[in-house]
Amino acid sequence: MEPSMQEFASKKIAAGVCGILLGYLGVHKFILGFNKEGIIMLVVTLVTCGTVSSIIGLVEGIIYLTKSDQQFYDDYAIQKKGWF
Repeated sequence: MEPSMQEFASKKIAAGVCGILLGYLGVHKFILGFNKEGIIMLVVTLVTCGTVSSIIGLVEGIIYLTKSDQQFYDDYAIQKKGWF
């Protein structure tokens, strides 16, 4: 069952800020329920010493915060878009 738009949109700020600040750890992926992608981010952090995954986290955090609530819900709750 999919979460309601209001429930999922409330995660937008948390995921966006965590993506910007803690993106290299994949915290923003775990907040949105994308556990497989979060684990991939952790592995990439270990392999690249955080350089690649921190850039990905920063970009994704900015993308999350600039989307409208409806767009965010459609992309990440309905379509389950795991990356960017």
